[in-house]
Parts: sequence; structure tokens; C-alpha cells
Amino acid sequence: MAESAVFSYEGTDRKGKRTKGEIPGVNPTAVKVELRKQGISATKVKKKSEGLSLFKLGGKIKPVDIALFTRQMATMMKAGVPLVQSFDIVADGVDNKKMKELIRAIRDDVSSGNAFASSIRKHPDYFDDLFCNLVDSGEQSGALETMLERIATYKEKTEALKAKIKSAMTYPIAVIVIAFIVSGILLIKVVPQFEEIFQGFGAELPAFTQWVIGLSELAQAYWFVFVIGLGLAIYGFGQLMKRSEKVRNSVDRALLKAPIAGDLIMKSSVARFARTLSTTFAAGVPLVDALKSVSGATGNVVFRNAVDQVANDVEGGTQLTFAMRATGVWPNMVLQMVSIGEESGALDEMLDKAATYYEEEVDAAVDGLTSLMEPMIMSILGVLVGGLIIAMYLPIFQLGAVVG
Repeated sequence: MAESAVFSYEGTDRKGKRTKGEIPGVNPTAVKVELRKQGISATKVKKKSEGLSLFKLGGKIKPVDIALFTRQMATMMKAGVPLVQSFDIVADGVDNKKMKELIRAIRDDVSSGNAFASSIRKHPDYFDDLFCNLVDSGEQSGALETMLERIATYKEKTEALKAKIKSAMTYPIAVIVIAFIVSGILLIKVVPQFEEIFQGFGAELPAFTQWVIGLSELAQAYWFVFVIGLGLAIYGFGQLMKRSEKVRNSVDRALLKAPIAGDLIMKSSVARFARTLSTTFAAGVPLVDALKSVSGATGNVVFRNAVDQVANDVEGGTQLTFAMRATGVWPNMVLQMVSIGEESGALDEMLDKAATYYEEEVDAAVDGLTSLMEPMIMSILGVLVGGLIIAMYLPIFQLGAVVG
């Protein structure tokens, strides 16, 4: 069996727009086939470098590993390979030691007579309730391979969506951090050299230069306090996010109202909701149970609360479209597609179309955000680094004018 891996791809979507991303797969051919199913014509598919095997062998189990495992299990079972033997084949092709151990633990559990769903429920860190419920539904209906294929598609698209958003945020943050580091080096190491030169001028320095020199003296005296304080602040905020649901909810609400990122997060949450509900409903899960499983997959407390409210209203006899409209958080386009789906009896298909539409909207929003960020980043770099350089050269320019 070919070694499993994560592939990066470039190509064009149904609208002819250039797109790129990452997707798990066995080989480039299989990746191209899967991308074609998603409406993407791949022009370049390349295996991502995994780094040194020493690090990879002891690496953490990531969601993309679970997606790849699910896809491979679906492929093995559709090819007629028995379940237990499928575990062995997939485990042999995995390089991540922890992932290999996880697969073999599940295999041993299944071999001893337990159901696949009950076996993976013992590993909640890697398989959430939604995943377990869908596998259980597939086992009960006798269509486990089909269900695994649906779960794999769902996981792949969800992870691709997360990767898009992460890539949009990582670049500007990295550049700004580097800009602050460069500015710090200039203030601590370079500005003092200019200060010694200015002391021999015997003239009053420009106000801007005096301010920068003061800032430099402050940075030289307290840079370690600033670094430690910033580190503690980041660590403290991270701990608050982990331990306090109130803080997490407040951050979620604030992000949704953010001028630029808010629209991106909204579309992402809608796409996750539609994709997850489509997958669960198509699997034969009753609508109320499906909604209860979906609430945690939206990724934002506003939408999670809205889905919980919708589930309660639907359980009380309200039609899904009316229950969603009452929350006031769903776009009209989604409401219309859900309404058509309910009337035509093809709710899962309409939700799938809505998910695809909003996933494409997220792609477009990420591209737009990247284009918008570039001039903003250049402005920040110009103000921070360029401002320091100008402040240092202003007295020299004035001296040159006096001499002239």
C-alpha cells in the first residue's frame, strides 16, 4: 500500500478561479480524483514535506490524521477488505507512532467483539460524538463503508476550511511580530549609537528624535520586563480561554462583530453548520438528533446557541425554516435553500449545496482579506521601521542644511 500523506494542490474551481490548499490522500492520482469530485481541476499536486522522521514518529495526532484514517478505512472496506484487516493495512502505512498505536488499539478492541463505534468512543480526544454517532448509524444500517466515505469527505472539507482561515491569519500576524522584533533591535542596539553622535552636535534635537531616544532608553532599561510581561499575558489569556467558558463566549461574540474577520467567521460557521447537518441528516439521523449533534461543530457560541434553540423549537413541532428564521442569525440564502429542501424532501442535498456555496465564499473572503492585508502590513512596517530611521536621520539633515 502506498504511504499516506498530506498533499498541497493548486488548480481552478468551477468558476475558473485559481485556488490552492491541502488535502489528505494516498497518492497524487487519488488526490486529483477527490479534488475533481469537489469541482476543482488540479494543475499541481505535491506531497507536503513532513520534516525529519524523528519528529514525525513522535508527533501529535491531528484532525487531518483522523480524516486520512477515515478516508483509507472507507477505501479499504469499499474494496471488500474485512474491517479488522483494514485496520492492519492502514496502520502499516502510517508513520506517526501515536496514530499507529491508536489504530491498533481500535483494531484490538474490534477484534475482541466490540462494535467500531463503541471502540472509537473510548478515544474522545480524537473522535467526537458526531463522528461516533455517524459510525454507529453506519453499522446499524449495514452501510459502514458508505458512511465512512461521507465522514471522510466531511472531515476533509472541514479541515480545508480551517486551514484556509488559519493561513489568512498567520501571514499578517507573523509579519507584524517580525516588525516589532526588528523595531526592538533598532531601539536597543542602533539608536544608542546615533545618540552618542548627537551628543556632539551641541544643538537641540527635533522633538520626534527626542521622543525616539526616550523610547530607546526605556526599551534598554525594561525590555526584559516587556518580554516577560507579554509572555505572561499571552499565557494567561490562553489559560483563560481554556478554563473559562464565559471568556471563550465573549471572544466568540467579539470576533463575530469584528469589521473584517467577522464576515469570514460568519460564513465559516454557516458552512460548517450546513456541511455537518447535511452529513448527519443524509446518514438517516433524525432531524432533532442531528441538530443536537451539529451545535458544537459551528465553532462559534452565537451559532451554537442558535442551533440549540432551533433544535428545541423543532422538537416542539416548529418547522426547521421557521425555527432558523426566529433566531435571526442565518442568512436569507440559507433560509431559502432549507425551505426548498423541506418542501421537496431533499433537505440534505440543499444543505450540501449551501455548504459548498459558503465554502467558496470563505475562499473568496480569504483571498480578499489577504489582498487587503498586504497594504496594511506595508503601512505598519513603514510606520514602525521607517519612522525610527527618519527620526535618527532628521538631525543629520538639519545639520547639513545649517552647514550648507
